[in-house]
Amino acid sequence: MPVEFLGIAATADGTETSARTTAAFDREYTLRLARAHEDHGWDRVLFAYGSGAPDPAPAAAFIASRLDSLQLLLAHRPNVSYPTFAAKTFATLDRISEGRLTVHFITGGSDHEQQREGDFLTKDERYARTREYIGIVKKAWTSREPFDHEGAHYRFNDFVSDVFPVQEPRPGVSFGGSSEAAYAAGGAEADVYCLWGEPLARTAEQIGRVKEAARAAGRSDVPRIQVAFRPIIAPTEELAWEKAHRTVEAIRARREGGEPLRRGRPADARPENTGSQRLVEIAEAGERYDRALWTPTAAATGGAGNSNALVGTPETVAQALLDYYDLGVDILSARGYHLVDDAIDFGRHVIPIVREEVAKRDAARAAAEADRSARAERDRHQLIAVQA
Repeated sequence: MPVEFLGIAATADGTETSARTTAAFDREYTLRLARAHEDHGWDRVLFAYGSGAPDPAPAAAFIASRLDSLQLLLAHRPNVSYPTFAAKTFATLDRISEGRLTVHFITGGSDHEQQREGDFLTKDERYARTREYIGIVKKAWTSREPFDHEGAHYRFNDFVSDVFPVQEPRPGVSFGGSSEAAYAAGGAEADVYCLWGEPLARTAEQIGRVKEAARAAGRSDVPRIQVAFRPIIAPTEELAWEKAHRTVEAIRARREGGEPLRRGRPADARPENTGSQRLVEIAEAGERYDRALWTPTAAATGGAGNSNALVGTPETVAQALLDYYDLGVDILSARGYHLVDDAIDFGRHVIPIVREEVAKRDAARAAAEADRSARAERDRHQLIAVQA
């Protein structure tokens, strides 16, 4: 199966290791970073969402109007707009981008962050709302006839949109989470299920849970799996590890200074969401896992978001990513700590290795399948000849 690479579409230059020097939305920086991804082999970029951050939808439209091939993953929280309105926004953006949009629905893992924009539902209630919301958006994207809806969270009559996506039958739906409620909602509705980078065994366990949830929802297919990492690469292993330790020192220095490392989350906040709790638990159990997974970056941020690193030379990191591909992961999300430079380096030195190895694996699988089919056909003809 093909492999895809997802980067980040930040609108400013701050990261966990360095304070922002640009405006919250800097046109030149936003375009420069997106172009670095398009020019260096990435497939799509994520426009993230934060309660006080620039609106990702017009930022995505800005990039779509200036770049030709980069695909867009737009993060959206259901609490900030009505689903019929959101469906029209997404359809319009899919038109602007000529069919390059996927929407990532965020249920919200922090009560404090959700309440900043008036959302006081419990976490499980938020997941139920998200599932209902996605269903409405999908129907608004595809229904040419007016329809009514009466659910636990939304009610309306006689809605039909006048703007439809370019993509048929609709844009993709992306979703993430590591709780039981998340598996149920995403397993039922998602085309892509997003996980944070964990050790291989735990990732395999989560993939199994997603597949079980999809089957329980009555699906005949299963979501594609995406896994996210923070790669730290250098020409030699020694230099990569030196860089990794400098990175953690910079994160710790900012956190000890009381600076928020992530929009909407205080520096000393304990994670409420299951995904971050899992990252903290993994970090407490050990620093290094498998080929290249390193947890001190997650520990230093308190498990804030995508924060486990892959450390090593480009070849080492590429092979580590291929280990996840062999588990069934075909969308690899990566984001460095110096966004533009790291996007360029990863695109130049890691992506080509992974794509080449995936092509070899896929060719070998295709050849093996063709050989099995040929043997089965020969056996069938031999059986017919014997019976005759």
